Amino acid sequence: MLPSMAYTQQDLDSIKSAIAAGELSVRFGDRQITYRSLDELIRIQNQIEAELYAAKPRLSPRHRIARFADE
Repeated sequence: MLPSMAYTQQDLDSIKSAIAAGELSVRFGDRQITYRSLDELIRIQNQIEAELYAAKPRLSPRHRIARFADE
């Protein structure tokens, strides 16, 4: 797995590309990590997504209500 660090969208994209290509090796900057299995890649993908999405502010849905009246 990746060492404990702040993940980036680029890290997530690299993991997703490896999964799509069926590869077990992923390059992160100047380092290359080889995972043992596709399951391990999917676990790290889920971990990165959880950390990235937890850091993003959640926006409330915005809506307007229209009122119609017979005149």
